[in-house]
Amino acid sequence: MSAAQVVAVVGAGIAGLSAALELQRRGAVPIVLEASGEVGGKVRSSDVGGVPVDEGADSMLRRIPHGVDLATAAGFALVSPAVGSASVWTRGALRPLPTGTVMGIPADLAALARSEVLSAAGLLRVPLDLLQPGTPPLQDISVGELVARRLGREVVERLVDPLLGGVYAGNADLLSLQATLPQLAATVGQHRSLITAARAARGTLAPGPVFAGIVGGLGQLPPALARGLDVRLRTTVRGLSRTVLGWRVETGSAADPTYLDVDAVVLAVPSRPAARLLTGHVPVEDLEAVEYASVGIVTLALDGPSPGTGSGYLVPAVDGRTTKAVTFTSRKWGRPGPAVVRASVGRYGEAADLQRDDDDLVAVVLEELEAAVGPLPRLLDSRVTRWGGGLPQYAVGHLDLVRRLRTALPSGLAVAGAAYDGVGVPAVARSGVEAARAVLAGDR
Repeated sequence: MSAAQVVAVVGAGIAGLSAALELQRRGAVPIVLEASGEVGGKVRSSDVGGVPVDEGADSMLRRIPHGVDLATAAGFALVSPAVGSASVWTRGALRPLPTGTVMGIPADLAALARSEVLSAAGLLRVPLDLLQPGTPPLQDISVGELVARRLGREVVERLVDPLLGGVYAGNADLLSLQATLPQLAATVGQHRSLITAARAARGTLAPGPVFAGIVGGLGQLPPALARGLDVRLRTTVRGLSRTVLGWRVETGSAADPTYLDVDAVVLAVPSRPAARLLTGHVPVEDLEAVEYASVGIVTLALDGPSPGTGSGYLVPAVDGRTTKAVTFTSRKWGRPGPAVVRASVGRYGEAADLQRDDDDLVAVVLEELEAAVGPLPRLLDSRVTRWGGGLPQYAVGHLDLVRRLRTALPSGLAVAGAAYDGVGVPAVARSGVEAARAVLAGDR
């Protein structure tokens, strides 16, 4: 009987933990190596005003089941948002986010008109898409370029860009259609009209709640997943080398290195540390070129009822505000206690706001929040969380980049994480599972 394969998993974020659990489930022996002092990466929570509040993601897409499956297997109760309606703070007022869109690309023109997010001229431009000639893009294209060409610039600036920005903290003019909106990319090639393609893409979505959360916050998930795994914290991986039977992982300091011999390796770290470890094994220029956006989350605990209405609002970059999005967390999840509000700050290429000190950033967010929703209850507590280089940017051609990298990887070595196949918890978890299966199968 052959011995179980030993696999080093570098990184104890959601991707690494998911890979380790899949390896363990399939009879392998995973060893998780994490440079920091805790598991979870960007999924964690801490108290604000005596209430545990997520510092990163606070929900998961249901249509990619891997996140929900992880949480359920770990014994957590799932909840759906108590309210789903959101707004856009633009052109001087809070306006309802139109229903029937695919990441802001309208499929329901009547709902778009009722929202009054666009100016009269911008609204009149949209239906021309149904009449104007044109051929679907045969290659990858930026979301902003395609939408501006078919529906006009206002749709990009006041709908698509703030929605994409909420997921990627990026610029729609730079983000890949194929990588960020795969369900739309699949239908765009079949329809001359972008509106018709959006309608077809919406038809592929399953009914029911779109998002799920965990009672008490997603931050509880990583420690629960790590139980029963061999996780070695404060262990920085400095190098990888091939051996006759597998791989040698170098850890420890440069002056006093230690080595771990394993059958295979899963790299579940951001693109630049992954490129450093892959140097000499595969070409890494593409991977080194993946850009990241730095973002901040300003969390407020207020002594009174939750302000505003609905689950929150988006703020288009064209309106020139520091705040990019606001979530009325207490109302969204139906949680008792002080009103908790989370505001997002920062996006790709805009680091100046994140260089403010905490008190200044909180003051700016409070001022803009009050301008949007009116007088606020007294501030009880606040927290500023900065995620430097937190979100990878999927530029045009990103999927080709990922294919080239994975094709070049030698047997027994795989990559996983947000740099490749999606930035949300379910997508990252899925990449970990697929990486685990690849190294056990001897694939890339």
